[in-house]
Amino acid sequence: MAKILVIEDEAGVRDSIVDILNAEDFIVDSAANGEEGLRQIHEFKPDMVICDVMMPVLDGFGVLQQIRQDPGLATLPFVFLTAKAERIDFRSGMDLGANDYLTKPFTHDDLLRMIRTRLGASSAVQEKTQQQLSALRSSISTALPRELGAPMREVLKLATTLIEEAETLEPEAVVTLAKAIHRNVQRTARLTQNVMLFAKLERLSPEQISAQALHRQPLARADEIITEIAQALAADYLREDDLEISLEQLVLPMSESQLRKVCEELLDNAFKFSEIGTPIKVFGSRGDGKVTFYVIDYGQGMTPDQIANVGAYLQFESETEAAGTGLGLTIAKRLVELYRGELLIESIPGQQTIVRVALPD
Repeated sequence: MAKILVIEDEAGVRDSIVDILNAEDFIVDSAANGEEGLRQIHEFKPDMVICDVMMPVLDGFGVLQQIRQDPGLATLPFVFLTAKAERIDFRSGMDLGANDYLTKPFTHDDLLRMIRTRLGASSAVQEKTQQQLSALRSSISTALPRELGAPMREVLKLATTLIEEAETLEPEAVVTLAKAIHRNVQRTARLTQNVMLFAKLERLSPEQISAQALHRQPLARADEIITEIAQALAADYLREDDLEISLEQLVLPMSESQLRKVCEELLDNAFKFSEIGTPIKVFGSRGDGKVTFYVIDYGQGMTPDQIANVGAYLQFESETEAAGTGLGLTIAKRLVELYRGELLIESIPGQQTIVRVALPD
């Protein structure tokens, strides 16, 4: 049976809950305050915590905040037990990562119904995670070798040219070949890193996502970072003349490393799937409580099915090397959603793709 920890400073309420759960054959332990409860969480290793909000030593919010910062406890089902039904208390708890509330007074049936619902939801999440990881492993075994093979074949071809023609090549030609080799090696390294990052993002629970968004620090002059990445990629693709940038001063609720990853994936797609000589447009502004920026290209485009499936596991099954895995867009979408933003794609196959990123101001 499931193990449940009850953290409640009122002895009568605590004993009553323990008696009910023991009668239902749950394995139960209890604590009289938040500090004691934290120790019991680590020692007892419960499958669920039922915790009072107002307690001495350490209150329920403090308990929840500490366990959500522990990666090993980030998905532990946590339910607040409280006599306070004001909306602000519910909102504060949910922002910290609470799964549910049970308001005093409650009935025997209310308690058991809540426990079974939460334990069932936790089990379903774990099962879904395993299914997703299984799908990821399957996709990696098919799509990833194809995606890795393309840049490695290009590296081999370029290196062979460099070896065979080194004595006759002009210095500028050597530099051009070296840059092309470097670009393809970077592409391979980024794909490998993306697979690991994707697996990490897929394992984040709603509680972890909420906590990360809650503790975000605004990033000043995000427009400068976006511009830097766009110009660097344009240079890599020898398309500086194709790049058009118009960005207001932007402050984004996202870490610099994650903003860089989002921009790299969106802009790399824009350059990779459009022809030299066609424009790549980047613009953004603030307004209506949002910070919004766009990446627009006039290239290969995406079908409605491909757009609908962004977020699925390595969904693009085309045999052409240029098709890609869809992993970069998926990661960008996950990272934006991590900060309660949205990433929207509009595309006309063979003509144009518009990617819109909107984050709360």
